[in-house]
Amino acid sequence: MRGSICPACAGALAPWRRAPASEPALAGSFLLLRCNGCGTAVTGGSPVPELHDSGAYAAAPPRLARAAAPVLHAFDRARLRLLARVAPPPGRLLDVGAGRGRFVAAARTAGYDASGLEPSAGRARAAEHEHGVRLAPGGIEDADVGAGSLDAVTLWHVLEHVEAPGPPVARIAGWLRPGGALLVGVPNLGSLQARAGGRRWYHLDLPRHRTHFTVPGLLALLRRAGLEPVSVHHVLAEHNAFGMWQSLVNRATTTPSYLYNLLKRNANPAPADLAVSLLALPLVPAAAGLELAAGAARRGGTVAVAAVRAG
Repeated sequence: MRGSICPACAGALAPWRRAPASEPALAGSFLLLRCNGCGTAVTGGSPVPELHDSGAYAAAPPRLARAAAPVLHAFDRARLRLLARVAPPPGRLLDVGAGRGRFVAAARTAGYDASGLEPSAGRARAAEHEHGVRLAPGGIEDADVGAGSLDAVTLWHVLEHVEAPGPPVARIAGWLRPGGALLVGVPNLGSLQARAGGRRWYHLDLPRHRTHFTVPGLLALLRRAGLEPVSVHHVLAEHNAFGMWQSLVNRATTTPSYLYNLLKRNANPAPADLAVSLLALPLVPAAAGLELAAGAARRGGTVAVAAVRAG
């Protein structure tokens, strides 16, 4: 347990609810504590580091990876457009938690002097094999990055995995030159999607996700690290439409996020859950429309925030 202080805004935490594990191999539920101030929540108990190299996070490519490649490249281009608004190429860019290296490769093509940092040895090997990208091993605390040496850092769906995000974000801020930019993407606990999904919200991903941000909480964290937020984006295609659909379908399946886990080779074929998922596929356009409306109302399922280091 991390005590009673919110890692985002330093407000008071109080027990909130229990929610089931998102990993099919895990049983039981996990206590969430929520901040009385900014609404950010944290996952109780100790983290399970090995979950970041197994299950849905194993290094093997997911099912239908080739078919999904054009969509994933479109997502990368959308992220690059967000980044270019605050840190256009050319510039020195570090992607923290670079995964299989896809975004680093896309950023190089777009003209950035891009590199990546990845703690998982399996995913780092996949990055070199699939994209010819050699990633630096380790996490934020291990990185050998000079102070003020970067024009931009991307932290895309990484920060929610961090047990105590304050010190890592402050360290990243120190890597940026004055006027340099951080682009961070996280799930939004204050979203319509989170409310609709409840204890089975797709983006809870317990127990991997340790800090469940609201927008006010994330903005408070960035400001405490000496970064000034300049834009917040709620309408994002990369995670939001599928997240809304999967969160709604989760209410009817035995295995949380069954289709996601099946595609990640992390769930065995289960006739009942597979039938529910297939029958719900025609609802994808309606879920996407609902999420688009939520984003327009600034309640998107995930958010991207761009922030700059003060000069």
